[in-house]
Amino acid sequence: MTNAFRLALGRILGSRPPALQVGALCVHRVTGQVLLITSRDTGRWIIPKGWPMNGHSVGDAALREAWEEAGVRGAVSREAFGHYGYMKRLGDGLSTPIRVQVHLVEVDDLATEFPESAERDRQWFAPADAASRVEEAELKSLFHKLKA
Repeated sequence: MTNAFRLALGRILGSRPPALQVGALCVHRVTGQVLLITSRDTGRWIIPKGWPMNGHSVGDAALREAWEEAGVRGAVSREAFGHYGYMKRLGDGLSTPIRVQVHLVEVDDLATEFPESAERDRQWFAPADAASRVEEAELKSLFHKLKA
């Protein structure tokens, strides 16, 4: 792919409305700490997130992502806690805008074995510490909102 074509395609992809993903902001029921996981491609700290699922509510899809990516068992809020945006990296250096609808998940238990356990690390953080570890400004603000 030529550089000019890549730039033109990037402008087109970047100008369309963001695609929707669902995210789970996992909060320890007792301590109030939040769970972060590492992304598979870059290893940076993120929350569990993924695509909506046919036949499932957005909240249920967020809880399913929390299970698959972090081994979380718990209760999900039906209402969104907030949203954040990011640019999803695609092949060939392109990216596309994504809007993540975030639901709170009160964590009851963490499984040792779960679908992506060999692919990710996970760790509990105080909300302020979690905010300092993620890149997305709007996601940082959701962690600060927890303390309010």
